[in-house]
Amino acid sequence: MKVHEHQAKALLAEFGIPVPEGKVAATAAEAGEIARELGGKVVIKAQVFAGGRGKAGGIKVADSPEEAERLAAGVLGKRLVTYQTTAEGVPVSKVLVEKAVDIQKELYLSIIVDNASRMPVVMASEAGGVDIEEVARVIPEKILKAYIDPVIGFQPFQGRRLAYGIGLDQSQVRMATDLMANLYRLFVAKDCSLAEINPLAVTADGKLLALDAKLNFDDNALFRHGDIEGLRDVEQEDPLEVKASDMGIKNYIKLDGNIACIVNGAGLAMAVMDLIAQAGGRPANFLDIGTVNNAERVVNAFKIFAEDPSVKAVLVNIFGGMARVDVIAQGIVEASRQVDIKVPLVVRLAGTNVEEGKRILKESGVGFIEALDFYDAARKAVAAAQSS
Repeated sequence: MKVHEHQAKALLAEFGIPVPEGKVAATAAEAGEIARELGGKVVIKAQVFAGGRGKAGGIKVADSPEEAERLAAGVLGKRLVTYQTTAEGVPVSKVLVEKAVDIQKELYLSIIVDNASRMPVVMASEAGGVDIEEVARVIPEKILKAYIDPVIGFQPFQGRRLAYGIGLDQSQVRMATDLMANLYRLFVAKDCSLAEINPLAVTADGKLLALDAKLNFDDNALFRHGDIEGLRDVEQEDPLEVKASDMGIKNYIKLDGNIACIVNGAGLAMAVMDLIAQAGGRPANFLDIGTVNNAERVVNAFKIFAEDPSVKAVLVNIFGGMARVDVIAQGIVEASRQVDIKVPLVVRLAGTNVEEGKRILKESGVGFIEALDFYDAARKAVAAAQSS
């Protein structure tokens, strides 16, 4: 789950990390009034779930309350298109109005979980305020890392090494070390999957300030963070992903292809997407229905697909282990009764109770294209989508 920048900064401040003074505005008039309270010169920042706002015109500097009002009016109610959004962009319903800061240097700081080491890793760089992915690709030596043993936690010596490594002077090292320790406390306490400050600014008076912040949270841990779950903004999410979540399908991600996929298991789902691409097609979604014997989940998946006009074919690829193939087949039959399936349906079934599952499908009268194996399923789905 993602939150807006102003929400992330409120959490940073709660954990002792300095952030600029600012408030959120939903109207241009509010933005002007906030600018007046902050002394005139402010930064207007569109609140959306996407990076690249500055290059897309979503971050602007105003020298007066009047200009702040005018700039806010040019953003609010519009859709912002960045390199991280679709061509349609994302709606801007609020802006963050912050007091302008005299910046001496821009740094980068983040914490994620490293899958290889199975540890949280703190990453810091002197090349902040720019596309960190490009820094990692072109000059990876600019990104320093410290792996945190979750048993003993973040250690001061790690903070000092990172602080000196990104060019901070001796008077700022203690400040930076405390800031990193506080960010790690937040990361653990709120079950974050990402905690990022970019840029972490060194101000003209030598202080450290989180100019931008991004926090992502582990969806599986939200049951113990009601305060975080309450910050969810469904307006910023894809409508089909919201509907899928509401229907109990947690592992659905909308993509820009035209072949809808129903698969059990995340690894198998990713492999299916790769094979579709290899066969010349494009998946319309990632969907892992999970290792559950629940026909209703299959029905709900078809209901989602029925609302996606880009879908030209559906591929069901099930390898039953603990999941029973006959239950999946029953779900497909029930879906055909509840949903008007207007596109070709390709089905590949294997595993537990597969013969019973195939019998259920063949005797149901449901029109489908049977696939013999993994590769056959992908090829037939692409061909079906192209001829649909």
